[in-house]
Amino acid sequence: MTRIPSKTEILDWIAENPGLSAKRDIAKAFGIKGADRIELKRLLKELEAEGTLERRRKSYLDPEKLPPVTILTILPPDRNGDLFARPMEWQGEAPEPRVFFNPRKADAPLAEGDRILARVNEVRGEDYQYEARLIRKIGTNPQKVLGIFRKATEGGRIVPIDKGSDKEWLVGADATQGARDGELVEAEQAGPKGRMGLPRARIVERLGDPAAPRAVSLIAIHQHGIPDDFPDAVIAEADAMTPASPAGREDLRHLPFVTIDPADARDHDDACLAHADDDPKNGGGHIVWVAIADVAHYVTPGSALDREARHRGNSTYFPDRVVPMLPDRLSGDLCSLHEGVARAVLAVRMKLDAKGRKLSHRFTRAMIRSVASLDYTEVQEARDGRANERCTDLLPGVIAPLYAAYEATKTARALRQPLDLDLPERKIELNEKGDVVSVAIKERLDAHRLIEEFMILANVAAAEELLRLRRPLLFRVHEEPSPEKLDALREVAQASGFTLAKGQVLRTEHLNRLLAQAEGSDFDELLNITTLRSMTQAYYAPENFGHFGLALKNYAHFTSPIRRYADLIVHRALILGHGWGDDGLSPQDTGMLAETARHISETERRSMAAERDTTDRYLAAYLSERVGNEFTGRVSGVARFGLFVKLDETGADGIIPIRTLGREFFHFDAKAQSLMGADTGTEISVGQRVLVRLAEAVPVTGGLMLDLLEIEGRPLPGGGPAGGGARRGKTFGRRPGATRAKAAKVRRKVERRRKT
Repeated sequence: MTRIPSKTEILDWIAENPGLSAKRDIAKAFGIKGADRIELKRLLKELEAEGTLERRRKSYLDPEKLPPVTILTILPPDRNGDLFARPMEWQGEAPEPRVFFNPRKADAPLAEGDRILARVNEVRGEDYQYEARLIRKIGTNPQKVLGIFRKATEGGRIVPIDKGSDKEWLVGADATQGARDGELVEAEQAGPKGRMGLPRARIVERLGDPAAPRAVSLIAIHQHGIPDDFPDAVIAEADAMTPASPAGREDLRHLPFVTIDPADARDHDDACLAHADDDPKNGGGHIVWVAIADVAHYVTPGSALDREARHRGNSTYFPDRVVPMLPDRLSGDLCSLHEGVARAVLAVRMKLDAKGRKLSHRFTRAMIRSVASLDYTEVQEARDGRANERCTDLLPGVIAPLYAAYEATKTARALRQPLDLDLPERKIELNEKGDVVSVAIKERLDAHRLIEEFMILANVAAAEELLRLRRPLLFRVHEEPSPEKLDALREVAQASGFTLAKGQVLRTEHLNRLLAQAEGSDFDELLNITTLRSMTQAYYAPENFGHFGLALKNYAHFTSPIRRYADLIVHRALILGHGWGDDGLSPQDTGMLAETARHISETERRSMAAERDTTDRYLAAYLSERVGNEFTGRVSGVARFGLFVKLDETGADGIIPIRTLGREFFHFDAKAQSLMGADTGTEISVGQRVLVRLAEAVPVTGGLMLDLLEIEGRPLPGGGPAGGGARRGKTFGRRPGATRAKAAKVRRKVERRRKT
């Protein structure tokens, strides 16, 4: 009788020969023939039952190891540009193994989300467990969804949290990853449509209770792919940093720099001071200093910190947390200009004339010591004669000169005519549990405007300095509005009773004139919002196309390298241009400038979208207990499918579906941004005052559904919302001929109004 191997021997053989794991291969290896194969089969069955082996078709594999040939999904390139992949069929209880994809020259190029059939080999002594080689590409990026898991008898469903998405996904019993009912999950498409035409999905990550107050920002972080955990190497590099030495720096520690920030600010990366210019040739002039934390000293090109900062692009701010670009050791400590602590900076000294025009500037790599960390409110109160104890001594020599210089810059600003938008910024107040307790409008003080104006001056000086030095940099670009967006703004202005002239080269002063016309009227906020929407989105570029909104030819971001990678590039360019050290702009930085500009412009837009979605969800949560209440607001947008309304109290945006608008057909006019009732002639357009009822508030999506009750103080003709206020109204058919006649009449009326 042939000796039957032990279970341990069988497992050792499979581990050493993963490509020969069929029962036939195992029998051949141990010389097992005839009836002895029955005993081998029994041992393999026991190993399978114990979970030590998994039977896949006709072979037996260790479930805690990847098979030699497997399906992988390509992940985004890491900070070094290397590609890693995720196994699609991992069944082990241990964490999913890390797979390094090692391409050959002949391989087809791969991108994030590509699915491949690959041969994998286990490796040791690396920070990954397997190395993969391409066999063939078999698919592309599967569609992903973030939603609420609803458990069923066999598997369950996922209800997406995205606004406007009502398509559910089916999840099989073997693809739930143990998710509980009501849990927030991320899933991806896992096959063709199943029952009732719903797409199939497999859950890839469980994210916890979506109703938890602080889950709101976590949803946005995850949904928008914002990296929120620093790799160990980055933390270790930051923790090893020590304060910069004064050696080789200009000593400015005798100057009374101060930081002025929000009261709850954790970091203070900019400081300033001002005094009268003693040059007799510049009577009434001022000297303004702006000092910015020398982040470039700590975050050097090619370091782990640098790669992570570039990867993130910028910090992202939520009501309950900040996802920083740099670890707290830098942003909250070494690069924070704390009161009474010597800190390394890049500083610019600017000479202004009596009308606030910059006559000259000088940059230096220096050391300062802030004499005080102040907040906006106490600085403003000191200016207004209500100085607290610590501001009393600072008022004559520090605070008053800052305001004197600011008053001068107001003259230069008035001549330059930057776009003067007045948009109230709403602040969401949370309690300790993370629940919304109030939505308040942030007070905008001269102290805010003072710091803003000095930062703009410093940014202009940085751009001009690097142009003078002929060094590459990233400009902050803001191009003028497109003709189509200007036409839309012109329509809204005309509908509101104001004018924006045509046939001229657009300048910001023309827009400011329009905003001045509307100031104090019922259309003030509407025209400010519409003007903002007509603007193109600012971005970063190595080429200079000017900044339309600020009415500036040369503009770069210099003043916040703690939270924006673009500013760090500008700092490095200044260091290189002045020869201040070997931590300036590297050849690699220069070669990647266009790519970096594109990348950080995208991360900025990503953060803005995440912040906006989070605000929407917090507002929906705040209003969810007031469903059925009535609110005043203004129509902020008109579309074929309904109206958008901005509520006065909170600034929240809600939608009124067109199906709920009364009991008649509404004709949509895209140019006039209006809807007109085919029976009653009721006109609904951007800017109109409305009274609405909150019909639905969904915190998990941030969606608000509204019912329209009154327009400009008049009830909606036809007895209010269709269905007596129910969200799902009924549209009523009418004779085609009558409808066409009504539509033609509406168009003629709109055209007449447009010509008058």
